[in-house]
Parts: sequence; C-alpha cells; structure tokens
Amino acid sequence: MKTRFKYKLLFVYLLLACMTCYSTAQGIKSKVVQNPILPGFYPDPSICRVGPDYYLVNSSFAYFPGVPIFHSTDLVHWKQIGHVLNRPSQLNITNQGISKGIFAPTIRYNNGVFYMVTTFVEGNGNFFVTAKNPAGPWSDPILLPEIDGIDPSFFFDENGKVYILNNGSSPENKPLYEGHRAIWLQEFDLKTQRLVGERKIVINGGTDLAKKPIWIEGPHIYQNKGYYFLMAAEGGTGENHSEVIFRSKTIWGPYEVYTGNPILTQRDLAVDRLNPIICSGHADLVQTIHGDWMAVFLACQPYIGNYYNTGRQTFFLPVDWSSEWPVILSRGEAIPLEVKSQLTANSSEKTFSEYSANWRDDFNRRELLPDWNFIRTPKEKWYQLKNNNLILKARPVSISEKANPSFIGHRQQHSNCEMSTAVKLEIGKELEAGLVAFQNEKYYYKFVIRQAKGSYLLSLSSASGEIQIDKLKDYNGEPFVYLRIEAKGSDYSFKYSFNNEVWSPFGKLQDGKYLSTDIAGGFVGTYFGLYAYAQTPASATFDWATYKALTPKD
Repeated sequence: MKTRFKYKLLFVYLLLACMTCYSTAQGIKSKVVQNPILPGFYPDPSICRVGPDYYLVNSSFAYFPGVPIFHSTDLVHWKQIGHVLNRPSQLNITNQGISKGIFAPTIRYNNGVFYMVTTFVEGNGNFFVTAKNPAGPWSDPILLPEIDGIDPSFFFDENGKVYILNNGSSPENKPLYEGHRAIWLQEFDLKTQRLVGERKIVINGGTDLAKKPIWIEGPHIYQNKGYYFLMAAEGGTGENHSEVIFRSKTIWGPYEVYTGNPILTQRDLAVDRLNPIICSGHADLVQTIHGDWMAVFLACQPYIGNYYNTGRQTFFLPVDWSSEWPVILSRGEAIPLEVKSQLTANSSEKTFSEYSANWRDDFNRRELLPDWNFIRTPKEKWYQLKNNNLILKARPVSISEKANPSFIGHRQQHSNCEMSTAVKLEIGKELEAGLVAFQNEKYYYKFVIRQAKGSYLLSLSSASGEIQIDKLKDYNGEPFVYLRIEAKGSDYSFKYSFNNEVWSPFGKLQDGKYLSTDIAGGFVGTYFGLYAYAQTPASATFDWATYKALTPKD
C-alpha cells in the first residue's frame, strides 16, 4: 500500500511539473508582441498606466464615436473598452472633411481622474474631458480657447504643478518657412480648470533650425534621470516622419537637443525591402510597473511602393534608456514584427490582432460592437438591432455627401482581407443597400443591390460613376443576397452569392491604390461599411457581417 501511494504521489508531482512547464512555455510564447498591436486605422496613439493597467487612445478624425480606448495588463493583449467621445454633446461632427475632426488625443491619469485632451479641427478647437472610469462615462468637453494649434498634452509634474503643451504657430503667426511650427507650454490650474501664467515657446522649429525642420508636433514631457524630456514628432506624416527628443533641467528650458536624433524613424530604409514599415513617428512613452520604458507609435505598412489602405497603425517597441537619452529604435534599423513585453502575459486571451483577423457580428447584442463607426455624428438613430438583424433606415444621404449617410463601418485592418455580409431590401421600395469600401467622399467603391421599378439590380460603382450593373435574374427580394469585397494588395474584387457557398465574381478587378492615402490623401484608412440609401422612406436588413484576414495564397 505504501509503495502504491508513493507511485501515486510521484505521478501527481510529475503531472504538476509538466503542467507548470507547459504554462511557463505558454507564458513565454504569449509575451511576444505582434506588430502592429492595433492593425488598421488606429493613428496617433497615446498611453498611460494606472497600477497594473494600461490604457491607450487613438485619433478618430471625422468618425463617430470618437477616440477609441483600449485596455491591457501586459502590453500584449489589448481590448477595446469603448470610446471616449460617444455622445453628440461631446462631439458634434456635421460637414467637416473625413480627415478633419479629432486629432491626436493624449490620455493621462492623476489622483483618481483620467484626462483626455485633444483638438477638434474645424470644430470647437482644443478641449479636454475627464472620467473616474476609463470605460466611461466621460465628461462633456471643457474648452481651452486660449490654446491655438493642435496636439495638446497634459503633463503632471512630480512637484504637483500641471502644464499643457501643444503644437502652435510661431510668434505673431509668422512662420519662418513652410512647415515651421513651435511647441508652446503653459501652466494649468486643476482647481479652476483654467490656464494660468505666461504662455511660452519652449521649442521653436525643431531639432536644427539651420536645416529647416518641419511640422514639430505631438509633444509629450516625461521626467527621468533628473531631467524633463520633451519628445515630439518631426518631419510630417509621410516617409520623413520621425520622433525626436530634447531635455532640460527645468520645465521652461532651455531644452538641449539630443545629437543622436531621431530616436525613431524609417526614412533611411528602402521602401522595397521585405515587409516594409514606413512613416513611423508620433510616439508616446509609458513606464511599466517594473520600471521598464515602452513606446507606442504610428507607422504604415504598404503593399507596394508607398501605397497602403490600412491607414496609420499602432506599433509597440521597448525603449532603450541605458544611456542618458531614450532611444526607441537605432537609426537604420527596421521596425520588427515581433518584440517581447517585459510583463507576464495571459495566454488564454486573444490578442487584438488575433481578434481582428477572424471577426464576425451576428447582431445579437443590444448595442453595436465598438468595432463599428459612423461617418460623422448621427442626428437621429437610423439603425436598429432586432431579431439578430441590423436594420438600416435608408435615408436620402448618399455616400458621396459630406454628411451622415446610413453607413456603419469597420476598418480595413490588413492589406489582404475580405468583408462579407447578407442583405435584403424592403420589398416594394426603391432603394439600394450593400457594401462600400470607403476612403472619403471622392474615393470609394460601392457594391449594392438596387431595387428600381420592380426590378432587382446588382451595381458596382465608384465616385467617378457606374462600373457595372446587371439585373438579378429570378430574384424577387427573398431571401438574403450575400455580398463580398475582397482586397489583395492593390487588387479589389467583388463577389455575390445566393447561398453563401457558391460565389460569383462581379465586374473586373478594381485598382485598390485608388483607396490609398497616397492617391486619396488625408489621414485616415479605408473602411468597409454596411450602407443603405433611398430618396423616400425605406429600410434594408443585414443578417450578419464578417471580416477575415487573408494570406497571399488565399
């Protein structure tokens, strides 16, 4: 009996040891961060830490709700917990261009309160909101009319004082050359929620005025090693984008320029290299609970040349602070697709990249998933979630207007991907509904079913006009028709099905570069949207929507 007991005990010990080894191996594996950490149009990241929790926000421009907010405990697994600006009283976007609206939010935490400060371009300018819970609700905007320019950022000094810095024009609004800007600093009184004291320029132009640096922006201040470190983006948002650093013994300067600048850029690397990542910059730093420093920043992934449709994405790198200055990435090095987090990760969760690569919405919830966005602020609730369907009220606002069309969009998050849905139209009404690949009002592809004069048509068009239109033979409005847009780099194809099994191509391949930032301009990425339009009251029903990342072989 004793011998058998010993063997049983030994077996238990061995089993526990194996489980520990497996868990450890899984933990090590899960500590690998896949770049980008937020694939798709998630630009201008800002991050803060509260105890073991990390919170990250991004620019949203003219999309509503505004400022997506994410949470993580390990810097590996990120989950969206909502939007900061989710009420019309906080964000009223009417007819602003798609690349106007909310620029470069900064999130900070101080004494139990979260602060998010940003700029509403062509709206109410610079403002901030506060919350006790980062998932909301957040306050209505508190305006900062004394601050012009863009990209405000709070800095909470260790001595208890608070400051706001931002990108602004030079004195008397007379730039020395095209792209010349300055970083301004002013003290802020938390009790009165007002700016106080002198407003002063602390960085005039950038790192080297002799070389005429351009577009110094996105500033943040950090304290470390007895200095105030001021970090900012420089060089514009294109291929010359970079991140630079300055330091001073006092908050007001003068600020010393790091001779090793930039501390992050990809402009010295060939764009035709394998897996190129370009346009890196606009960073924010955070110190982990263990004292390590990490950076989040934006960058782009072209599928060829300088063409990308996924917009500016959020990337992650550890910061090397072994010398007197922080370095995110040594000059000439390529941004890696995999890096390690210094934190213990929870391997049971999906990363945001894994979640995004195989996504589905059956519309079986009471509210829309946070992955969806509207174009500008809805003035009425023109959608309904009912009986596991999404019902869109087709209103007389087209996708080509600077307004709020009946459009609910999901980001294109990969160069190779597909978006599919099942749609049917209200019988007896003249309307159109389906999918739109949307970059802005002048650059989109619209793939819809159209009901007109008792006939059902399938139509593919762009902002330039009709590409192909065919009658749907033997279709009487029931059941659902399945539509799909497939992107493979610069090739966009369009397919339809009556059974979600056999898919037929519609029209010729279309040029996806038409939807790229390089051609369409602006600061946003492509969205795939569910869309409906009618001149008179009508509705369209969507049964589900799926998004899937594809490999080049698919």
